[in-house]
Amino acid sequence: MLFFRKRAEMPSPDRILPGRATPLPTAERHFVNGRPIKGPYPPGTETVVFGLGCFWGAERKFWQIGDGIVATAVGYAAGTTPNPTYEEVCSGLTGHNEVVLVAYDPAVLPFGALLKTFWESHDPTQGMRQGNDVGTQYRSGLYLPDGDPRRAEAEASRGAYAEALRARGYGPITTEIRDPGPFYFAEDYHQQYLAKNPGGYCGLGGTGVSCPVGTGVGAQAAE
Repeated sequence: MLFFRKRAEMPSPDRILPGRATPLPTAERHFVNGRPIKGPYPPGTETVVFGLGCFWGAERKFWQIGDGIVATAVGYAAGTTPNPTYEEVCSGLTGHNEVVLVAYDPAVLPFGALLKTFWESHDPTQGMRQGNDVGTQYRSGLYLPDGDPRRAEAEASRGAYAEALRARGYGPITTEIRDPGPFYFAEDYHQQYLAKNPGGYCGLGGTGVSCPVGTGVGAQAAE
């Protein structure tokens, strides 16, 4: 992705960029399945937001699951600046993470399957980086609203995967599990980027350690 000075610490409040009141223009429909990326979604659809490194490759991990995925979209969350641009997020002065919004049908695809894909598709022990991508926007995060009953399942999965990683010599998990705050859709050209540009950059790589959740559903990570 674009090169910016790498920031590995969250910005102080006095350095946060002001942003803007107007949302950025973005795609209306999913490039792969043609569904509206902003909704309205079918009744029963649930959403969750994941951060696992560069959002181009991260989004592909989830739309490739297929059955049960209603839509995916990339954007910015867990920060402060309203309606940030990609360049602003990459400056490290918005507090945002590059994330993927996943809309799914829990009657077809259990939340545990998404958790398994999330954990196995990146290395959640790397802090403010993912592979060669360094910066606060590449941190590992799992975002659900406060009070969401899925939070307990997410936290249990973090504990289970931490044990599995520890047994293989990895350090502690650095993944944050918290309310995402407002989700801001990224610019049009970022949506389903690797479907539009099959040879594009993807810096994601998992640990190779299986996550003991979502039994019967492997990490859907075919490249």
